[in-house]
Amino acid sequence: MDQPSSTPLFDQVDNPDDLKRLAADQLPGLCDELRSVILDTVSVTGGHLGSGMGVVELTVGLHYVFDFKRDRLVWDVGHQCYPHKLLTERKARFHTLRQKGGLSGFSNKWESDYDAYLMGHAGTAASAALGIAMGDHMQGKDRHSVAVVGDAAMGCGVAFEALNHAGSLEDVRLLVILNDNRWSIAKTVGALSRYLNKLRSGSFYNRAKDAMHGLIQSIPLVGKDLDARLGDAVDMVKNMVAPGHIFEELGFRYFGPVDGHDVGEVVGALADCKRLDGVTLLHVLTEKGKGVPGSEDRYDRAHAAKPQKKPAAPKKPEKVPVEPAVLPPVVPMTKPGRAWTTWFGESMDKLATADDRVIAITAAMPDGTGLMEFRDKFPQRFVDAGIAEQHAVAMASGLATSGMRPVCAIYSTFLQRGYDQVFQEVILQRLPVVFAMDRAGLVGEDGATHNGLYDIAYLRCMPGITLMAPKDGPELCEMLEFALTLAGPSGIRYARGNAPTRHELPGWSGKHQPIELGRMEPLRPGRDGAILAYGHMVQTALEAAALLDKRGVHVEVVNARFCKPLDEDGIVELCDRHDRVVTLEDHARIGGFGSAVLECLSAHGPVRARVQVMAVPDDILEHMSRNQVIEHCGLTAEDVAARFLAERPAPVERSLGVSG
Repeated sequence: MDQPSSTPLFDQVDNPDDLKRLAADQLPGLCDELRSVILDTVSVTGGHLGSGMGVVELTVGLHYVFDFKRDRLVWDVGHQCYPHKLLTERKARFHTLRQKGGLSGFSNKWESDYDAYLMGHAGTAASAALGIAMGDHMQGKDRHSVAVVGDAAMGCGVAFEALNHAGSLEDVRLLVILNDNRWSIAKTVGALSRYLNKLRSGSFYNRAKDAMHGLIQSIPLVGKDLDARLGDAVDMVKNMVAPGHIFEELGFRYFGPVDGHDVGEVVGALADCKRLDGVTLLHVLTEKGKGVPGSEDRYDRAHAAKPQKKPAAPKKPEKVPVEPAVLPPVVPMTKPGRAWTTWFGESMDKLATADDRVIAITAAMPDGTGLMEFRDKFPQRFVDAGIAEQHAVAMASGLATSGMRPVCAIYSTFLQRGYDQVFQEVILQRLPVVFAMDRAGLVGEDGATHNGLYDIAYLRCMPGITLMAPKDGPELCEMLEFALTLAGPSGIRYARGNAPTRHELPGWSGKHQPIELGRMEPLRPGRDGAILAYGHMVQTALEAAALLDKRGVHVEVVNARFCKPLDEDGIVELCDRHDRVVTLEDHARIGGFGSAVLECLSAHGPVRARVQVMAVPDDILEHMSRNQVIEHCGLTAEDVAARFLAERPAPVERSLGVSG
């Protein structure tokens, strides 16, 4: 006898039309089943667990009331959208979440017609949804534009810029849903958070308004007409209950707070908002991580779950075009046990202990950047600016002006958001702000929105900045200490994942050289060419050299250390000693470290070597594991070795040769 399904309601729902066929009293049961599916799946695949679990009822309500095949829904940020994916024709593929060829961990317009955007950064949904609403009005399209914005994202300056603009418009139809869970990745900070807490405790505000309307309408014969005529008076009484309401002052109709886990109340509120023209804000109270065992006691509110370990797959045939017996795969190094962020956090503790001017700044990422212990140990010298990178960078400039030594720990992809402040407030002022750019390079499952592939290009063009990248964990600590001695701005990029120690780097047993400004570090000799690697790709270069040793090809490996200033004399000398030099980096090919080397050689050449740049191709890369995306980009040790084993082109003039 077949066992009954554990998700009988969810089994009936493949799309929002199926959802609308359910009775209203079935929706709470469906929400329970959705949570079960999300928890079971994300526990295996990994992903952003807490946010999706918190918006289950809201998502069900949205699809019960609206038609997002026609209407437009923008999530801010996109990792709230897991229940949305399950209700929009993707449940059969949900088990492929964040895997190569599978579903994205964020909303993705290329994945489904129900997704308006590929959205992975915070703060921009209100702007995007407003743009859609304005365009619809201009074109006479009768549809709804909805943005679901987390309370931490609402603290972004750009979010308020959007609200300020929207509130001045009379003819657009926009619904902004404030998902107020008091948490982003970390606890929401700032005055807006305190204000929302007051609204949470003041839900009688709308009850008082509704009660007054009901009282007036109950007057026989004239009640309804009188209620319509006294609308302004009702609003005046309402404002006495909640004076100076910030959202209504911005021009929005405000509804709420609504219990975001009462699906009936959510559906009713959404239906009321749908009937309104103009701009409306619905304030929904939710609990991040609802339904996740133990989430009530966890600091991160079950923000993300790590995937289960998979059995080791058989090693694929290597790409080097020779027999495996001649060139066997490199022996994998022992997996390092400490993350780059751990090295960073421990170094910051040490530096702050030695110098009371050192202050750490993060933009809502204290855990992700390794600063939790620093926060607890040095609470007066730790600043969480919230999801406001622009503010974080400008504030760092002020701290530096006052004589402090600020270190901004911001993911490479998120520092892009503060680009103008980097230039105006830091570079132009020549201030000693250190940018610690975590997750620089290919990040894997988080995909295109989170790859940190452009920081070299967007910072290298700025005058006076020093740019570095460490090959291992200890060198990251040294670079931080060195950066704090500089009189001007600096940036240090390092990867996601675990960092090697020096003894874990294959094939290198040389003497460590202290860091000197603009000087690279030779790691091993070789007469048959050279690999000039930047940052953690030094490990790949050493692995490639070990592969080539087995073919009798011996290449020199050099740790570049600096992208700006370059070791120009060292680079020219290296390229005059070899016929073939390969630059290696985990960054976009255009504008990266290899480009800087070629610019150097074009100014100082001609040189003997043919120089090849190995970097990330000029493409938008989909989500897949980090190892898969590195292989996809041709940046494995086998790929590097193949460059030296491939047939060389016929010699041309004795000048700089460039190839991709």
